[in-house]
Amino acid sequence: MTIIDNRNTINLKEYKKQLINYKNDKKNKISFKALPNTTFDGITKVADLFIKSQENLSSTRFIQDTATNWAPKAIFARSKADFAEMSFLEFLESAIFYFASPILGEKLFRNKIFKNFIPSAIKDKVNEQIPKTVEQITSNTAISDEVKKRAISTKAGIVLACSAIPVAEYTLSFAKNLFTLKAFKKSNFNNIANLDKSHKETENKEQQERVERNSKKQFKKAAVISALGVASGIGLALYGHKSEKLQNISKAILEPGKVAANLVSKIGIKSDKVKSTLSRFSLDFDSNNGKLALSKGQLALTAILGLFGYSKAAEDRGKLDVAEVWTRVPLVVFYTIFGGELFEKGFTKLLEKKNKFPDILKKNAQGKLDIPSRAQLPELAKKIAQAKNTEPSKELARLTKEKAFISAVPYAFSLLFMGFTLSAITRLWTQYRYNHQQKENAKNNLDIFTFSQSLEIPKIYKEFEDSIK
Repeated sequence: MTIIDNRNTINLKEYKKQLINYKNDKKNKISFKALPNTTFDGITKVADLFIKSQENLSSTRFIQDTATNWAPKAIFARSKADFAEMSFLEFLESAIFYFASPILGEKLFRNKIFKNFIPSAIKDKVNEQIPKTVEQITSNTAISDEVKKRAISTKAGIVLACSAIPVAEYTLSFAKNLFTLKAFKKSNFNNIANLDKSHKETENKEQQERVERNSKKQFKKAAVISALGVASGIGLALYGHKSEKLQNISKAILEPGKVAANLVSKIGIKSDKVKSTLSRFSLDFDSNNGKLALSKGQLALTAILGLFGYSKAAEDRGKLDVAEVWTRVPLVVFYTIFGGELFEKGFTKLLEKKNKFPDILKKNAQGKLDIPSRAQLPELAKKIAQAKNTEPSKELARLTKEKAFISAVPYAFSLLFMGFTLSAITRLWTQYRYNHQQKENAKNNLDIFTFSQSLEIPKIYKEFEDSIK
């Protein structure tokens, strides 16, 4: 028996076979949207959520930063003022680090303000190119030179307009100082950190005035710099496509590392490794499914400026605050920029040497490990299932757990080391420095008193004293 239609003619038996295959394919079709399905256990769901967060720089770094910087310091808080200002600083700082860039860059500047500076005829084409890299834009033969130039200058303008983000991070420590002063009437770090267990420390009015004055001064400077950044960005978006010089400036803003690499070559340093390392530094956005997302270069700039903001604000509150900043913050900045990547690379190489998780840890043609992304896991699971004659859903669950494990172990180690260990050591070291400082002060005072007591009264004064007796 056959079925005839206008398109083709097939045998009924073949038709039933195709129908069964279609239903099986539909049944076995897997994607991460299906993960909540009951065929996956709770551990797999948690593993997938972890992978998803790890592949989103904003999400994973926010979780890492909160766990690493806030939670341990909250546990080791030395006073109510210390806990309050630390919480104020850490949560606002995390928001600035990880969410300000995509929110301001994507939602406000790209889609609300800067798109209005592009002619209607090419607006969509230019906007489509903005999430791409400079190289991708310039090498695209399907778009006109005007679209390319406008895309590059507009994107550079958005980066300039977002200069308010690192400026806000620099200023945040001054806001923290002012918050503590207003909320707890304290400006002396020794009092805030409760270093004097006898509670004999007193506040200095002059120091409090200096803290308030300097904080407000920094806020004004931040507002001016941020306004200049937005104005410069708008100017670049409006006129950057008209001048080759402005195009070069736009590229330098987006990829300053390449400019630095060229300068290094010109002064005689011919190292390919140095050039390659410098070239990778970029202030351009990353692309997240066509949307502007936080990049490591932006994160690095913001974190480094934050370090100097910490230090400058600490100067208003005493030498011990400055010492604590430079003991802890450089390591935190390093960890903020690179996360657990260094630990993960070492752990991944160890697993690969021991031939663990061979389906995940495979080397590419260049001999480097090419770990599949979350989006690639379903297709990989399907291929493995066909080769092994197993169910794709089970293979996907296994791959998801393995990929999560590869990241989770170094992730947990880095949290324990950078979080609790560093926070505990910093606080103990600060307390030691304070105690040592107090002993030195006491010793100096005693020496002065002993010296004054040991001074012999000159003979002429002794004779005068005897004569009046």
